[in-house]
Amino acid sequence: MPLSPTHATHLATMDTARAARVLNDIRSATLSGRPAPLAPRPVIEESWSRMLRGGVDPDHDFRSGLLPPEEIQRRRECSRLRHVLPVLREGLLSVADIAHHIMVVADEDGRVLWREGSSAVLRKADGTGFELGADWRENVVGTNGIGTPAVVRRPVQVFASEHFVRSQTTWTCTGAPVKDPRDGRLIGVVDVSGPLETMHPATLAWVESVARLAEARLRELHHASLEQLRAVAAPVLARLTGRALVVDRDGWTAAVTGMPYQQRIALPKSLSPGRRWLPALGLCTLEPLAGGWLVRATEEPEPRGATRIVLDLGHPRRWTVTVSGGAGSWSHELSPRHAELLYLLALHRAGRSAAGLAEDMFGDPGRTVTVRAEMSRVRRYLGAFLEHRPYRFCEEADVEVLLPGDPADLLPHSTAPAVLGARATTETG
Repeated sequence: MPLSPTHATHLATMDTARAARVLNDIRSATLSGRPAPLAPRPVIEESWSRMLRGGVDPDHDFRSGLLPPEEIQRRRECSRLRHVLPVLREGLLSVADIAHHIMVVADEDGRVLWREGSSAVLRKADGTGFELGADWRENVVGTNGIGTPAVVRRPVQVFASEHFVRSQTTWTCTGAPVKDPRDGRLIGVVDVSGPLETMHPATLAWVESVARLAEARLRELHHASLEQLRAVAAPVLARLTGRALVVDRDGWTAAVTGMPYQQRIALPKSLSPGRRWLPALGLCTLEPLAGGWLVRATEEPEPRGATRIVLDLGHPRRWTVTVSGGAGSWSHELSPRHAELLYLLALHRAGRSAAGLAEDMFGDPGRTVTVRAEMSRVRRYLGAFLEHRPYRFCEEADVEVLLPGDPADLLPHSTAPAVLGARATTETG
């Protein structure tokens, strides 16, 4: 049977040298523009295309500066990954050490925050810049087991010359994204890496399963913390009249009174006690509680003033909407789907029907139920500035969209026909 790139990675368990030669021939031909003996695996081919468009040099290392120790420590303390290190260590380290691998954990920015495993392999990793504080984003160091899973949002194994940069082609790297189970956002990547001869195809399923265990543990911790907050909230809310709720520091709701339950409300990044305007509730009084906030809605009218809405899509993996007006300014981090929807509404200021948005998103105008459900979620934090029939930003709002410098980085996860069209138009414009 003819050898394929997929078979080449499986062949590596029996004949590493032959598999590496096959993939080296594919890499050399593809990157030089010659016909390749075989096409790379799709996930690798797509990554190489991103690297070529972005100008990453396949024959020379580029290493951005390492983070200083104090910044590494600060990021560790802020990262939710710190809560699941025991799960990652238990699931990966014992086998990784025996198999001459190392476990590497990076944050959502691709910065290496933890490295553990075989001491010999750790020393080899130092020679490739795979160090604490190093930047392993795909657009910095090429196709790899940290940066590529962060872009495609799924587990990826990168074997030998599937790495884009030549200095990494003696390694095998397998990474899986770790997502926040509360909202699906990327919080980091866990990777198992080692010398070429240690490669095994089963590593992909192994690393993915441990990443899913870590996400399950985060879900358990979230539920437990809300239960503790409910115990604090119950006697407080029992004494109140009117609309009020208790939320954790990230805005997730523990308990409510006098109003329908909302799973989460958008909170300003910098929060202090006192009167604040919140998008879901209007003017509110905020009081700190152990582990969260008591939010009491007032019935006062919203302050008037010109409204400016900035949709920031400049980062390839993190998107925000910021609203500024008479009531102050607040920002909300967007999910991938909500970033797509708001971008489409910004393109169509006159508005889009549910069928029109379904056509834009899925190429199928019949998928209106999905669109209406997502728009209902968007309106929970942006409802005061959105109108419907058709869906659109309110006429009084000044809407600005911040786009990435490279059109390919515009919502790179998106397969929405309208977004793909906008990318193509920008690239050729």
